[in-house]
Amino acid sequence: MLKYIIKRVVTAIITAFLVATLTFFIMNMVPGGPFLSEKAVTPQAQAAMEAKYGLDKPLGQQYLTYMGGVLRGDFGLSLKKRGRTVSEIIFTKFPVSASLGGWAILVAILFGVPFGAIAAYKRGKAADNILVVLSTGGIAIPSFLSSTLLMYIFATKLKWLPSLGLTTPAHYIMPVMALALYPTFYIARLMRSSMLDVIGQDYMRTARAKGVSTFSSIFKHAMRNAILPVITYLGPLIASLMTGSFIIEKIFNIPGLGSEFVGAITSRDYPMIMGTTIFLAVFVIIMNVIVDIMYAVVDPRIKLK
Repeated sequence: MLKYIIKRVVTAIITAFLVATLTFFIMNMVPGGPFLSEKAVTPQAQAAMEAKYGLDKPLGQQYLTYMGGVLRGDFGLSLKKRGRTVSEIIFTKFPVSASLGGWAILVAILFGVPFGAIAAYKRGKAADNILVVLSTGGIAIPSFLSSTLLMYIFATKLKWLPSLGLTTPAHYIMPVMALALYPTFYIARLMRSSMLDVIGQDYMRTARAKGVSTFSSIFKHAMRNAILPVITYLGPLIASLMTGSFIIEKIFNIPGLGSEFVGAITSRDYPMIMGTTIFLAVFVIIMNVIVDIMYAVVDPRIKLK
């Protein structure tokens, strides 16, 4: 296990390095610059700002300087939010997105896994058909539409829930519902498909032949093996939801990392783009390593080498 973890950590470092390198050079290949949107900026002022942030140096030198700072944990200063470091912005905004994403993941697991198992248990019956229709609709509905519908019904018409911000527990309900909708039904479909495959295995037929009830064989024996595809999906899902959803955060006016990242792209805030990209890449890699280790915990037949 230790040898496997060390191997994955080394691979993670190489992957993060490649992501940072590709992002840096692709970002600088795009025409334009971070100061072109400044109002009434003179060529002299633009040159002075580029010199201040080191953007007047050759691209190779900029890359070496930036990567040297990253190795020291320094992502540099934001070009648009003057006086604030990228690290400060990320670690201020990330907890907001992480809290919202964490609740959405919990909702998706608590509802998606049972929904999928019940659909497999009731395959071909009314409950299965209803869950299949609901899951298809839930996957097809885009998040901006579900957010707008929730806001219209619960905030505008019924006036039950607050619509903007994330200051009280009640503020979490609508954005969490909107954010959890797609993963809930996607997990349900994954679980149903995997469960149906497991139900047809020889050991399941043997269990039923020995008198084990169908309910017990499905929810006690089959679920542990059927849940592996869901665990695979949880790695990138957790990284994606916990680092922020731009659409959800924009609609509900939530000051999270997702809106910050998109804002950095539109304003050409190079250090912010680089910092959030590296942060997301490392987070995704860490979650995938954790998922791989969880395989061996859930299914002892899997050996990590």
